[in-house]
Amino acid sequence: MVFFALWRIPQPPVPQAEKNLNLRLTQIGFAQLPGWKAADKISALQSFQRGCVRLAAKPAGASMGGKGYAGQVSDWLSACAAAQNAPADFFEKNFTPYQLSAGNQKTGLFTGYFEPEIKGSRARHGAFQTPVYALPPDVIRVDLSLFSKQFTGEHVSGRIIGQRLVPYADRAAINKAGIANARILFWTDDPVALFFLQIQGSGRVKLDDGSSARLGYAGENGLPYTAIGRNLIAQGALTREKVSLATIRDWLAKNPGKAQAMMENNRSYIFFEERPLGDVALGATGTLGVPLTPRASLAIDPRVNVLGAPYYVDAAPVRGLLIGQDTGGAIRGAVRGDVFFGFGEAAERAAGVMKATGKMVVLLPRALAAKLGRQKEFP
Repeated sequence: MVFFALWRIPQPPVPQAEKNLNLRLTQIGFAQLPGWKAADKISALQSFQRGCVRLAAKPAGASMGGKGYAGQVSDWLSACAAAQNAPADFFEKNFTPYQLSAGNQKTGLFTGYFEPEIKGSRARHGAFQTPVYALPPDVIRVDLSLFSKQFTGEHVSGRIIGQRLVPYADRAAINKAGIANARILFWTDDPVALFFLQIQGSGRVKLDDGSSARLGYAGENGLPYTAIGRNLIAQGALTREKVSLATIRDWLAKNPGKAQAMMENNRSYIFFEERPLGDVALGATGTLGVPLTPRASLAIDPRVNVLGAPYYVDAAPVRGLLIGQDTGGAIRGAVRGDVFFGFGEAAERAAGVMKATGKMVVLLPRALAAKLGRQKEFP
């Protein structure tokens, strides 16, 4: 995609500029973080506290993941304990900031995502003709890290034919023939809205009986994602400067005869599971296993960075403290993040135009920072 979040689909390569560059952490002070004093630390603290619940459930000796700069779970338990009755200066008292860079490259791309809503019905009738599928029982997900550590954070999905793992049916085939062995969670009245829900990876459904539920990511067909915005630019329908969620949606609405074929250029297909609505002020559950906090949760590249760690992002219009709690197929590299903006029209507008170059700083517990030193590189 152009700049929308895509959860857990087959990953594109790391940007060429970052290939063969070591991850570098350089210690800095809080005074060097632009806008730090004005940052919303309360939302970040609450988001961090939720993540600590997940960390506490892991073995103390378990790695925090990424490139290894965040040590083990045990290195974070003191900070998590302090967070339970945290003063206003909790982060300053318990953490040390480190500038992230790929070699000498200190800037990277920051985008945004949100929680969309579709209309649905449990029965097929009237305008409700488009199925929302649960994960088919014959979809197989393979964790490639089980075969080699170099594939940490990577997976492939497909189905078994004979003794071969092959991709599942693509979007066009599913639209044409359906999936006979997959349960239909709901029927929706808008295939374009479902398409964008699949791009975001999770969302909400407003049912025709007045009730609501969440739709969470359950899996995918194993085929690569193709950005619809990129195709529209290539065809001259949109310019690179004007492409956004709103302009893509507008083009699809104005070209109903071409909309399905355009969407089917993206062969990737996402399957969902129904979840309770829960706290409506929070988003769906992210990769860390906690509900996402608007403007305080960040999707990161787990092969490099760390789920559960606080990150300070300086990428206008976003300048603030967020917790790494999610991942995304388009989120690749050391200085790369996807900001969760929440639910509703305002969140959609903000996420739809968020595409900025910026810097990213990780906050590490002080005791861990003392062992790490002022600067360190990780291959």
